[in-house]
Amino acid sequence: MMAFNSMWEEYMQIPVITRVYTTASFLTTLAVHLDIVSPSQLYFNPNLIIRHFQIWRILTTFLFFGKLGFQFIFNIIFMYRYCRMLEETSFYGQTADLFFMFLFGGSVMIIIAIFANFPFLGQAFMMMVIYIWSRKNSYYRMNFFGLLHIQAIFLPWILLLFSFLLGNSILVDLMGIAVGHLYYFLEDVFPNQAEGYQILRTPYFMMYLFNPNPDTN
Repeated sequence: MMAFNSMWEEYMQIPVITRVYTTASFLTTLAVHLDIVSPSQLYFNPNLIIRHFQIWRILTTFLFFGKLGFQFIFNIIFMYRYCRMLEETSFYGQTADLFFMFLFGGSVMIIIAIFANFPFLGQAFMMMVIYIWSRKNSYYRMNFFGLLHIQAIFLPWILLLFSFLLGNSILVDLMGIAVGHLYYFLEDVFPNQAEGYQILRTPYFMMYLFNPNPDTN
């Protein structure tokens, strides 16, 4: 019982956005592995969403990383690691802003998927998160699998090459990088230009939802 309590406390110390997303992704993949649901019930399909009101597909397309195996483990670990680092550093105390980043990136990907016919967007979503982290920590030196010492800004491109060498399609990865760059440009680059201004603003209701009792001075 003490071991369980310790594990639970450790789990609850994971920042909320990272905790909810990675848990939902794991449970979705586990449900497919146990034949509780099938991938055909999860993929993004505008026709089924509009005509048959299968609204859940807008969410589940981001939660399924493939069947249990190496690729799933690789993706979930990277998503957990870099999402948590974003939430604990660049978005520390700004949970609503991170949620808005998720919402903005996911919405852009959904629009692209309508025309590009991408059934699952979890891989792209992971690449978006990693790209944004890499830009916000561009000079951070890191060790990649004990083989390469690189600056963080090169990480998305190393992962893209790694995916290509494994024989995967890189179009979804490229979409994630493109959406991540769009967010980074609108949030961190354009507002700092001579005539720039803040385009992306977290709605007040989101800020209130995640912090209903803000500290007042």
